Amino acid sequence: MGNSVRVLSTLALKGAVARLAQAYQAASGVAIDADFAPTLALLERLRGGEAADLVILTREGLDEMIGEGRVALGSAVDLARSYVGVAVKAGAAHPDIATDVALRATLLGARAVAYSRLGASGILFARLIERLGIATAINARAVIIPAGFTAEKLVSDEADLAIQQISELKQIDGIEVVGPIPLNLQTPAVFSAGRMTASPRAEAADHLLRYLASPAVAPVLRETGLEP
Repeated sequence: MGNSVRVLSTLALKGAVARLAQAYQAASGVAIDADFAPTLALLERLRGGEAADLVILTREGLDEMIGEGRVALGSAVDLARSYVGVAVKAGAAHPDIATDVALRATLLGARAVAYSRLGASGILFARLIERLGIATAINARAVIIPAGFTAEKLVSDEADLAIQQISELKQIDGIEVVGPIPLNLQTPAVFSAGRMTASPRAEAADHLLRYLASPAVAPVLRETGLEP
């Protein structure tokens, strides 16, 4: 696209960026040309030479890109934090996930649990079920997707529970978010943005960075399941 900024973003920010894109273009005259994927997939693509003007990754992923010289150090900004949550199909009973013991029982009682192999939520959940001593039991009947939205497996009746960042769960219609996994069992993921050092549109990318980090976008972040 000609008058646009090329953005590669983690799936967790898809809802927010999609909501903000039209208003941003109307105000600035610059379109947001965005592509979304899990952070680990984006890191692989960037290391493979894919071009972008601006990237939105986990803070850890962005720091790796800065360390490799792919993202300009002074451009990095933290945008939002997100918690991993549990969802069920719309209309289904909401299970008890309030405590470690309750969550463990709920996971063991599910016909199948959907989670992602890539991304912060999948890594956290894989470690969590190991910590709870139920990894073998859960994985024996889990629906593990390589990438994308786990809540789609609720709509297709392939799973009873879906695990992912709450902002990602909320991308899918026909499901309900039960709530976050107990906060003592997780560390919130911080999602950050930065300008690619090789961007030919550095000024436009910096303008978009300032907009995404501004108080004006905070309501949209909250509505899409993120904390500014």
